[in-house]
Amino acid sequence: MAESENTETQKTDLVGEDKNVNGNMEKGLTQVEDKEEDSSQREKNVSANADSPPETDKKEKKVVKTKVKGKPSKDDIQVEQTQPVAESTEANALPENVFPLFMTSKTQEIYNCKCDEDVTIENPFIMIPKADILEDMRMRAAVCDFHPFKQEILDYPGEDILIMYDYEFKYGQNFVVALTEEAKELLLKSTEEDKTEADGQAAEEEDDTVYLYVPPESKEWVSQGSEKEIDEGILKEGRRKLKVSVKRIRKEFGAAVTFEDRNVSDAKDGSVDCPSSEDRSFAVARIELDKGTQAIHEMTSEGVQTNWTYPRTATVQTYPREFTEQEKLELYDSASCKQFVFSAEYNFHLALQQNEITSVFYIDWHHLGDSDDTFGSKADNHMKEYQSFTDLQFSKDKVITCIQWHPVTKGVVATAVAEKLSFDERIDQSARVIMTPSIILIWSFTDPIHPQLILEAPDDIYSFAFNNTNPNYIAGGCYNGQIILWDITSHADRLKQQRGSNRNKKRTVLPGFEDPNALKTPIIHYCAVSSIDHSHRAPVTDIQWLPDHMQITKMGVPQENITNVSTQLISCATDNVVLFWDTKPSKVHQIQDDKTKMPMGIPATFKYLDLTWKPLLRVTLAKSEPGGDHAPIKFSIQEKQKERLTVTGAKSEMKDIDLNKTASTSQKPTSGKEKTLHGVKTFMYVGTEDGEVVYVDWMPQKDQDSGKIQTPKPAFYHCLHDGPIVSMERSPFFKEVLLSVGGWTFALWKEGVSSGPILCPAASNVRLSCGMWSPTRPGVFFISKVDGTIDVWDLLDKTHEPTLTQSVSPTSISAIYPYQVTQKQQLIAVGDYTGTLHILEIPWSLRHPTANEVNAVSNYIEREVKRRAFVEERWNFREREKREQEAEVKRKIGIVGAMAPLTEEEIEMKQRLEYDQYLAEESAFLRQLGIIQDDEVLV
Repeated sequence: MAESENTETQKTDLVGEDKNVNGNMEKGLTQVEDKEEDSSQREKNVSANADSPPETDKKEKKVVKTKVKGKPSKDDIQVEQTQPVAESTEANALPENVFPLFMTSKTQEIYNCKCDEDVTIENPFIMIPKADILEDMRMRAAVCDFHPFKQEILDYPGEDILIMYDYEFKYGQNFVVALTEEAKELLLKSTEEDKTEADGQAAEEEDDTVYLYVPPESKEWVSQGSEKEIDEGILKEGRRKLKVSVKRIRKEFGAAVTFEDRNVSDAKDGSVDCPSSEDRSFAVARIELDKGTQAIHEMTSEGVQTNWTYPRTATVQTYPREFTEQEKLELYDSASCKQFVFSAEYNFHLALQQNEITSVFYIDWHHLGDSDDTFGSKADNHMKEYQSFTDLQFSKDKVITCIQWHPVTKGVVATAVAEKLSFDERIDQSARVIMTPSIILIWSFTDPIHPQLILEAPDDIYSFAFNNTNPNYIAGGCYNGQIILWDITSHADRLKQQRGSNRNKKRTVLPGFEDPNALKTPIIHYCAVSSIDHSHRAPVTDIQWLPDHMQITKMGVPQENITNVSTQLISCATDNVVLFWDTKPSKVHQIQDDKTKMPMGIPATFKYLDLTWKPLLRVTLAKSEPGGDHAPIKFSIQEKQKERLTVTGAKSEMKDIDLNKTASTSQKPTSGKEKTLHGVKTFMYVGTEDGEVVYVDWMPQKDQDSGKIQTPKPAFYHCLHDGPIVSMERSPFFKEVLLSVGGWTFALWKEGVSSGPILCPAASNVRLSCGMWSPTRPGVFFISKVDGTIDVWDLLDKTHEPTLTQSVSPTSISAIYPYQVTQKQQLIAVGDYTGTLHILEIPWSLRHPTANEVNAVSNYIEREVKRRAFVEERWNFREREKREQEAEVKRKIGIVGAMAPLTEEEIEMKQRLEYDQYLAEESAFLRQLGIIQDDEVLV
């Protein structure tokens, strides 16, 4: 070894010897290599120019490898010689107008350039819009990381600024920014040259070493005992093969034999051991055992000649096959790979666009419950029972005929109960029915055991309603056809108790002066009843208050209600009439001073109507053809309460209304100066006892024949339902759309479409009892059935079957009524035939409308209207086609005026010709069968 200005190293390496055990063969390979070790040292040159880059001495290495054939001795060596070559290059320096930049994690999130996520070593470049940087500097000022280069960025001519990720902190910071277009091109070009140079150096280093192949010399084989191991590893049959005999009974000869494979992962403990011996304690001594484990069971098919006695698990370990670098390059350059890339290009770009639009780092699990509320979650898909009400004295073993929620006070619901008796049973048990009180129970959530108020009636109530403007006024229809009124103003404070308050808590009184009836439920007697001579002749099945913005005259003309107080109501019964009632006193009552006193405890609010109340207008539902009149059960008008006001204004007005002022205003007669409302539709839909849907105008007109003023004939009616109609409800979102329920079917109607319903699904296997729309979702409505279940229909989900069917009561359901309590809670009241009122909570999915649900349902209705018009057009086309065929027949028989309608003589002649043709065809058919002879004629 010698040392000079440049270090030289001589290295001796004995490549190796390979000798045989008995010394018969010897082989050697000597390789001499000259290598150069990197012993470069960095020296910093200090000069006047501080910006001059440091120089680094590098040493080249030259390697010479020599392969020597023949027998090498131990003295043969491999010599490696290193010759230093000095080379000075400039260190890595940034181009002009390229500066190091440190970006904090907050700044990286703002510009979407997170280290090792958005920018990596392979893709270090990213373009940031200049406008975003200026906006950031405007918002954060000096805190912005780009603030030191503010002037350069303002002078930058382009729209995007190039940022390069410095992974190794080569330039002192984690990023590098180019502030001119020339600097951007230089930075991109320098990075490409560095990659190309690195690849070239790696290729040169691989090609420096050259190997020479020296073929081995043949020698005689000498046994070392390995043939015994090979012989032991060979599988040899040590016993005779087994013979298996399969027998089948004779009737199964020729039948197909099917075998199947079973996956061990399909059943518990599916993997079994398969030993080769019956003796469980038997074990074979193994010299060496190579065994691997695998976590997943795989199904394999193998065959072996052994006894199937004791199963035992067998495991096999395999290794994946990997492609070599050459195979990978060939695969990348193949036509199939390029074709796959071109075919997947569109989907790849689409996925990239989706990643740009949607945040891929958004964690759905953390935000899963953001929209859920206290009363239910999105995962709920059934109605939960919230509360139930029943009274053992008044409502037990009775049927709930009507349900109404209090329009102002939250958590107050009223129910009417009646005897479960038919007309004949009522006649037979008239004494007991008369002695049994007929009542309406008003319940509150503050006390689920005792009713808050009890309204007494002369007969069973089948329909009642709260007044639209003054909920302390209640109108009801009796079984005997009378209309009655209640005034609960004196007990209204009892309904306003908050949940959790003590209903027994009273104000302090002197000892000995306590009221023993203070804790009892007050029974309120009705304050007015209609005249029995002018009332309905059948049970009142439906009653509604007119909206407060309109009133009806004696001629049925709708006029503007200046007082904005509901004073008129409509009722119907199966006596073929619909009656309009007015609660305002007439001028005669205003002039006369009625000094009659009302009984104690009965308010004198409507004393001027008691026993003298007559209907304002009578609408008779006569059929277009003879055979009786229509018997109405339910009706629906288009005008709704507060239709001209916004929802917010209507609610605030209802809360701030002065009930005392309303009571005084409602008792004033009309002035006669009210304006006529020409925009109010005077037509109503009526559901009858025979399952007919009738569309009639309540405004009377002069009959052309008799000259009398009477109700006009119905515009149209359809006998669609197979039972009495029990519900006729308008949609709260579309006033032209109605839901009718009757018998075993229900239908949706669109006002203005007279050809039939726009939707009528198949009949149910259980009779329907009631139907109501959802107050918050336009496409959802509820249908109750007599088997105690409720069907929830969603028009946006499916129209051929209900979305949800839930059992609520073990008996038949008689009435339902959904109610929106708050934005986060919606309840539905369900009454059954045992007198129990069930309050159910509607889940989130059925009360929360979807995006643009109103438009979606409106589009669905329009499509159904167009479909109905197409069906009607096809009907007319078939009718015209039939008439043309009849005209063609008339032309053939020579009748003049082919397009004119056929007379009776022409019809008789046509029928005679058809009958003669039928006899001729019958004779020909019987002759072919041999039943009659040719000379015989049928008579």
